[in-house]
Amino acid sequence: MREGMVYLAVYMPPVNSQRSLGRYIKSALPAAIGATFGRPDRTVCVFMGDGGLQMNLQELGTVMEQKAPVKMILLNNNFLGNVRQWQAMFFNRRYSFTPMMNPDYLKIASAYGIPARRALTRKELAEAIEEMISTDGPFLLEACVEEEGNVMPMTPPGGSVNQMLLEC
Repeated sequence: MREGMVYLAVYMPPVNSQRSLGRYIKSALPAAIGATFGRPDRTVCVFMGDGGLQMNLQELGTVMEQKAPVKMILLNNNFLGNVRQWQAMFFNRRYSFTPMMNPDYLKIASAYGIPARRALTRKELAEAIEEMISTDGPFLLEACVEEEGNVMPMTPPGGSVNQMLLEC
C-alpha cells in the first residue's frame, strides 16, 4: 500500500535505523506475520489499506493458528486508494473498479478470535492505539480515514522521481 509507505516515511522516523517500507499492496500482512517470528522480542505493527487486507483476509487464519502477535492498523478509506488517487488526479475522476464495498472487518476479526476496534475520530484513535498496544497477542485496529484524501508525494504516470508532485 503506497499510502502506508508514505505515511510511515513522513510521520514515523525509523527506530534504531530499522523500518521496512513494503512495496506491494498484498505483501504487508504476510511480511508482518513473518516479522513476529523473526523478532519475537519486538512489537510488530503493520499499516495496510482495505484493499491490501481484502487481498490477504486468509492470513488472519495464519495469525490465529500461529498466535502471531501482530498489531494490524487498517487504514480504511473504502477505495483502492493509490489507484483511486491516480484516477482522480490524472484521469478526471473516472473511477474504474476502485470503490470498495467492504465487509465488517471487526466481525471478521472476531470470527478468527482476534480482538479488534474501530476508530472514527482522532480521540477514538488515540484510545484505540492504547488498547491495541496493551493487548497481548494480535489486534486489528480499523482507522476510518477520509475516502478521497490524497497522499503526497506522487509521481505522475510515466514520470520519474525528479518530477514528483508535492500537491494536487
